[in-house]
Amino acid sequence: MTRLAPPDRTDVLAMLATFADRSPGAVQDTLGSLELTWLIAEFEQRFDIELELSDERFETIRTVDDATEVLRAAVLAAGPAGPGRAHSEAAGPKASDPGAPDPAAPADARPAGAARP
Repeated sequence: MTRLAPPDRTDVLAMLATFADRSPGAVQDTLGSLELTWLIAEFEQRFDIELELSDERFETIRTVDDATEVLRAAVLAAGPAGPGRAHSEAAGPKASDPGAPDPAAPADARPAGAARP
């Protein structure tokens, strides 16, 4: 499956316009919580990406530009692969891979129990 291009402001306005059956030019810049909730559902259906937004992050999305930033980040984080759950910095911090080396650890640090040369 080919992933759609990340939405820009025009795309977000077009999605919002279908809420209350209006023209993109009639969409106000400030979003209400019902309008934002509807936009997220429309985005998830259209892009086949599930957003994982914390309540705190959801509360920071107040304008069309805010929404565009979050939705673009979700598509970019999902990459060219097939459908699935998107996780991006816009959606919140990502848990570290437990098997990955800690970049803050000293270069000579070894995992507990590792043999010394």
